[in-house]
Amino acid sequence: MADPANLTGDLSNILNFISATAALGTATMGLVDATKAFGGGPSNFGFGFIRDALVPFLAQPAGGGAVFSEDGILQTLHAAWINGVPAADQKAKAKALIHLRLSPASAPAMAAATGVNATQLTALAQALANGDQPTQAQINLLGRFDVVLSAMLDAAYERGDQKYRNACKLLSLVISAILGVIGGSLVFGESGYWWTSWHFWLSFIVGLIATPLAPVAKDLASSLQAAVKAVQTVKR
Repeated sequence: MADPANLTGDLSNILNFISATAALGTATMGLVDATKAFGGGPSNFGFGFIRDALVPFLAQPAGGGAVFSEDGILQTLHAAWINGVPAADQKAKAKALIHLRLSPASAPAMAAATGVNATQLTALAQALANGDQPTQAQINLLGRFDVVLSAMLDAAYERGDQKYRNACKLLSLVISAILGVIGGSLVFGESGYWWTSWHFWLSFIVGLIATPLAPVAKDLASSLQAAVKAVQTVKR
């Protein structure tokens, strides 16, 4: 029968391990976040999907008379992306800026990108440029255009967000593993530590699990404490 005192001691060691590992993960996430000070750092990940989705809507033929340049739109949307503006607001801003780019010159390219009738979209753009009231058919056409545009923006922003999250996780794992093995060398300080000793690989594994463990460390520790108390109660 297990000694309750031994269970308490083992629990203390496990909790210390969890706390130390979680602290490493928290420090790693802080370091990753700090890299955003250098040109946005990992915040830039994923914006390429958005840029690619916007290319058909940003190309402006010579003399198109765009009220907002391609670079201006990309810089505006990129600033919102790296600053973590809510996705719905970013999509709304992108759609509004694309509407500003709609002109008789750009309408054929936008029609090709969304699959609507190029002649009708050009006529709509001309009517808007002249300040004329759009017909009901043109309003319906604009509705179809917006539905396809919204779907394209949704896909681009979702894929961009997925790439950003995955890239940040991978970067965190790399930094955490490096910090783990460096910490292990300071703690153990043994000859032949690097690459060959089991302490090195233990430190490496601790570094790998530190980042995913950090957010759940408190709940995990509480669960372990509750489990040990339950075992002790049964053993008495």
